[in-house]
Amino acid sequence: MTLEILTPDKKVFEGEATSVTLPGALGSFEILNNHAPIISTLNDGKLTVKGNGKDEVFMIQGGVVEASNNKVTVLAEGITHK
Repeated sequence: MTLEILTPDKKVFEGEATSVTLPGALGSFEILNNHAPIISTLNDGKLTVKGNGKDEVFMIQGGVVEASNNKVTVLAEGITHK
């Protein structure tokens, strides 16, 4: 699936991913390929991107995520790469 991670001032990540784990408002959840369409708010916490044999970890400061048709877009209020 295609993943984009954006902040108000820049695009942080764009590429293919096999899964994305996010800090949802009701707890952590994972989005996989062919996931049902979803829109969710995000809390501060760890966002993990799995793909191409490696994991990338970001710490986000809240935001929203939308997933539909194997495209996931994360709009984070703030982010740091770990």
